[in-house]
Amino acid sequence: MPAFKLTVNNAAYTVDAESDMPLLWVLRDLLNLTGTKYGCGVASCGACTVMIDGNAAYACQRPVGSCVNKKIITIEGLSADGSHPVQKAWQKAGVPQCGYCQPGQMMAAAAMLEKNKKPSDETIAETMSSNLCRCGTYHRIKEAIHIAIEDINK
Repeated sequence: MPAFKLTVNNAAYTVDAESDMPLLWVLRDLLNLTGTKYGCGVASCGACTVMIDGNAAYACQRPVGSCVNKKIITIEGLSADGSHPVQKAWQKAGVPQCGYCQPGQMMAAAAMLEKNKKPSDETIAETMSSNLCRCGTYHRIKEAIHIAIEDINK
């Protein structure tokens, strides 16, 4: 089995895995980073969203072999103490109900705000439309994103 050197949450790891093993399973099963969730396995729900080189990406469809020399950030790496503006905003807005989709939601929002500090409502809606929430907390997600925008732009 090949060994892959990965940078996850600013730490170096070497994992033994088949090159086509989904990054999601590497994160959860080999690195014990279980914050990234399995939702559908076919890139339709966004529960497994992580950032790869600053871009939101579905870990369920990203083969580990394509992740070498990339900077991977999971929900655990967004901030160690919950101080990232998106994390604080999610808490302030009381977003989660069941919470299952929230790591993916937060990672999608964080990736968007890393590239665009003042996104329009249309950009927010378009970006977040690929992340599903069975509890229907979309209005609170949007509220939290606006809180994070205010915080980032102080």
